[in-house]
Amino acid sequence: MVVSGLSMRGATWEFRAHVVNKHNGTESVEVIGGRPGDRTIRSFGPERIFAATGKRTRTSAARAVSGQLSLADAPQLPLG
Repeated sequence: MVVSGLSMRGATWEFRAHVVNKHNGTESVEVIGGRPGDRTIRSFGPERIFAATGKRTRTSAARAVSGQLSLADAPQLPLG
């Protein structure tokens, strides 16, 4: 997966959980990963998460997601 607005050279991210706060209705997607060897847990809004497509290249995250819909707009699997 690709996280927009986060530029970390060589970072990779894996889906961990979709979280909904029942008190205020906010949603977030937890991911795990980071730079090679890291296993950091981070959370981002679903509008910042994009499906990884094809082979990984050295392009910036901004170019990697241009023209794509985020997982909030076009989920690959049901988040609910």
